Amino acid sequence: MSALRNYLNKIKPNFQKGGKLHAFESVFDGFESFLYVPNTTAKSGASIHDSIDSKRIMSFVVIALIPALLFGMYNVGYQNFKAAGTLDAASFIEVFGFGFLAVLPKLLVSYIVGLGIEFAWAQWKHEEIQEGYLVSGIIIPLIIPISTPLWMLALACAFAVIFCKEIFGGTGMNIFNVAVGARMFLFFSYPLAMSGDKVWVAKDAIFGLGNTLPDGFTAATPLGQLAQGSMPSASLCDSIIGFIPGCIGETSVIAIAIGAIILLWTGIASWKTMGSVFAGGIVMALIFQALGMTPIAWYEHIVLGGFCFGAVFMATDPVTSART
Repeated sequence: MSALRNYLNKIKPNFQKGGKLHAFESVFDGFESFLYVPNTTAKSGASIHDSIDSKRIMSFVVIALIPALLFGMYNVGYQNFKAAGTLDAASFIEVFGFGFLAVLPKLLVSYIVGLGIEFAWAQWKHEEIQEGYLVSGIIIPLIIPISTPLWMLALACAFAVIFCKEIFGGTGMNIFNVAVGARMFLFFSYPLAMSGDKVWVAKDAIFGLGNTLPDGFTAATPLGQLAQGSMPSASLCDSIIGFIPGCIGETSVIAIAIGAIILLWTGIASWKTMGSVFAGGIVMALIFQALGMTPIAWYEHIVLGGFCFGAVFMATDPVTSART
């Protein structure tokens, strides 16, 4: 690492004022900040003094999201092989490999589009590149169905970065959650691609892995089945583990709980925020059930759909639950 540090110090003058590559100063600064702690000090007093900086915060949140991401990849393959009736004959490598190949393009599109806009915006405004999209770039693919076309995802990422973040001044000044903005854009612009019974299972084989399913294949989520008045086909155990159709990263309560432990242990998220969301959800579910307004049990509200993911990763977002 010292060799890389020395090389960056050697070429750094080229990107500073007066250097021949000064126009790309923000790009170099962003790359350097990603690798090392920035060698800068605040020009004004800080409202919170802590040894952790924004880059480390974002890194820990990404680490907390990895269990949901990895399980989401496996579940994408699991649902495909299960729908084709070949799950028993498939190996772990085949199931996970298919899910990995299905999810990877969405991650790449999210980061390429989102970071590309952030780099271009920083160049245009002559500002430093911020780390905020490192987290948003992984959350956005996790809260969409696997069948979402890449071009829709690209539009959603562009909309969210520009209109939910950059026009307000960037990370720390935006009033909207970027990932929620992307999800809302997709839901209201392309509702048929975000809901229903046809969007939750990957239907095409990838590089010889997986199965090609019929065009008319449908698979409702357990929450969708309950909403229609029928019993869910998945057991409560499968729902907690995450072996159910749904958005890529929202199905496994266990994987999300691991992420919650990481966020709480590092002090990045507040247990009060998470606890308030769960308490509010449980109380309202009990009230609705007591009034006969819904047949869904309170715990089904918690383990089905994106409730847990929202409580852990959305409600605790710095924009959603600001401290200053």
